[in-house]
Amino acid sequence: MEKITSFTINHLTLLPGIYVSRKDQVGDTTVTTFDIRMTRPNFEPVMNTAEVHTMEHLGATFLRNHPQFASKVLYFGPMGCRTGFYLLLAGDFESADIVPLVKEMFAFIRDFEGEVPGAAARDCGNFLDMNLSMAKYLAQRFLEGTLENITEDHLIYPD
Repeated sequence: MEKITSFTINHLTLLPGIYVSRKDQVGDTTVTTFDIRMTRPNFEPVMNTAEVHTMEHLGATFLRNHPQFASKVLYFGPMGCRTGFYLLLAGDFESADIVPLVKEMFAFIRDFEGEVPGAAARDCGNFLDMNLSMAKYLAQRFLEGTLENITEDHLIYPD
């Protein structure tokens, strides 16, 4: 079997950032998959499931209610390695195109107060595994450390 695209990326040189992971044609529509990498793989600790789960609920809620992008959002969810998230959008996009959206989303997570949307037994299969304070901390860390002064090194996969 051939390696899938995401396993061909050199994770030893990958920095936190926003990367185009792949583009697929579905009928007449291009689907762009983004790698939103929050921690440096194999160098930093991975994120715990509770904060990842919380960010998934908040991020998905934000994206699916966004005035410009809601109709383009196909999926937002965590990577199995717990170093970031995948965002799938209908449309042909580049990383720089969604920097403002991703900044907005992580500011929303950082500033969120109250009950996490969908964090109830009726709405979620693991509603007790949430950590809002750590989700907010990690969102702030990603905003300050990567998104606020993002450069090309954090938008294009390294060779």
